Amino acid sequence: MNRVGATATAPAPPGRARPQTRRDLLNRVNAVAVLLVVVDVAALGVATAALDRVWVGVVAGVLLGVRASCRLYRRRLWLSWLHELPRSVIATATAFALVTGVTLALGTPPETTVEVQWAIVNFTLWSEPARLFVFTFGRWARRRFHRCDRTVVVGAGKVGATLAGAMLQHPEFGLRPVGFVDPAPALDPAVLPAPLLPENLADAITRLRAGTVVLAFSHAADSPLVNAAITAHRLGCAIFVVPRMYELYQDGPDVERLRSYPLVRLSTAPTSRPSWWVKRAVDVVLAAVALVALAPVIALCALAVLLESGRPVIFRQVRVGMDDRTFVLYKLRSVRMTDEDDSQIRWSVVGDRRVGPVGRFLRRTSLDELPQLWNILKGDMSIVGPRPERPGFVREFSAVHDLYWARHRVPTGLTGLAQVHGLRGDTSIVDRSRYDNYYIANWSLWLDVRILLLTVGELLCRRNR
Repeated sequence: MNRVGATATAPAPPGRARPQTRRDLLNRVNAVAVLLVVVDVAALGVATAALDRVWVGVVAGVLLGVRASCRLYRRRLWLSWLHELPRSVIATATAFALVTGVTLALGTPPETTVEVQWAIVNFTLWSEPARLFVFTFGRWARRRFHRCDRTVVVGAGKVGATLAGAMLQHPEFGLRPVGFVDPAPALDPAVLPAPLLPENLADAITRLRAGTVVLAFSHAADSPLVNAAITAHRLGCAIFVVPRMYELYQDGPDVERLRSYPLVRLSTAPTSRPSWWVKRAVDVVLAAVALVALAPVIALCALAVLLESGRPVIFRQVRVGMDDRTFVLYKLRSVRMTDEDDSQIRWSVVGDRRVGPVGRFLRRTSLDELPQLWNILKGDMSIVGPRPERPGFVREFSAVHDLYWARHRVPTGLTGLAQVHGLRGDTSIVDRSRYDNYYIANWSLWLDVRILLLTVGELLCRRNR
């Protein structure tokens, strides 16, 4: 295991998620995206007016679902109807094929199939001109009313300055630079189109209430771009990255254009997505059901602990959770009590003489973790997430391991991606941190399901996958 001395000190976390105010929530509402939904719903209403109610529901559900999955209602910088037209046509054609397949599978009369198909064609004839109007109106409104996101540019070099200048000259892209953050600016601050900010990124975002961060190139000896991206994530900002070799970079689903510069839009923080609410609801339901179903098992394990080493049977320990907040974690005690509690500073390893037969069984089967279901119900933890660690070790590891602090962007978990890959107990902290940050960057509900399935497989087969 990678460890450091007890005298190591950890750097301050680069930024905690700030509380959302009503103004913040209103600023996050993208008027263009809302209008695109409205015009599509209105076009559907006109196009399906002659259809039976059942088919109205089918056409509306399939068409809007496919178009949403193709990200036609996303936030965007470049408001170009021509640029979006191929994606819109492909989405509508896919919906056309799906609805036609449904009618054929149900044995619908041919005349009904034709009516449904014509409804989708009529939708296109109404929707596309309306979308053209929305994009044109959006560009005009951004120029006229300066409805632009306050933007901090990380990297006060040629690329950053050019981007900031383009934002000022072309407000139709929806960004307004309010400052630069760069520990080693390549250009004289006097020639920059926005002020060079004296504070760090987290303080700049908070003070200026910035909603967007653009990561351009920095000439600092130790470029802080990864730290800056994670900091912006924790503070709820939209993040754009200028890719290396941007002159050769092709357009793609997550690539925006600011004039000739490609900007890669990073995904939003997991905790800010609607699907995170689903994760929390599933956590509560599963934890409550598991507590009830496993209550006899927990009681038997507690009795075994009591007979082997006496009271207390529940072990309480302070751990670090999301945004570096501490909470009390509950476990079935697997270590015999001693005169001095050194659990906050001592790393428990295989072969610890304080662990008796019952404790070894509880650890080997992970039954000692079951009381953490109560932590999940309370909201301290999630079923899946990075494993929580003790405050002393968090400070210790954060001082020497890059991005260890970043794993606290989401709630800690009962199981995690690192654990199902064999990283439990006395194993590499670097590898654990890498897996945890990968989990956060790629989080989805399906990834949680995969980790749960791998956890069950590991417990049943007793091998790491």
